[in-house]
Amino acid sequence: MRQQEIIATQRQRRKYRVRNRLKTGRPRLSIFKSGRHIYAQVIDDTLGQTLVAASTLEESLRGKAGSGGNCEGAERIGREIAQRALAKGITTVSYDRGSCRFHGRLAKLAQAAREAGLDF
Repeated sequence: MRQQEIIATQRQRRKYRVRNRLKTGRPRLSIFKSGRHIYAQVIDDTLGQTLVAASTLEESLRGKAGSGGNCEGAERIGREIAQRALAKGITTVSYDRGSCRFHGRLAKLAQAAREAGLDF
């Protein structure tokens, strides 16, 4: 197997391992980060639907300080996703960090979402 395939397989295993621990019946706050942007979704796994979403690609969040894939952008997305979730009546979620470690941008996003009122 090529090295890229091995890395992709390891990443996929980590992602599934994290996700399988989150099967609590609560909506899942799923995070994806790229080099330039960060995306967050609140997903109801029983229905298979995205309830709320926010990303640094949205027009309302572009052009402001910290609008990219840095820690400031992650904090902004954390506050925004929490506000949107609370507006829909979602107060408790499970935090799905995907295959990434809980530090840096992911930790800042989680901290901002908690400060804005989400419970996880």
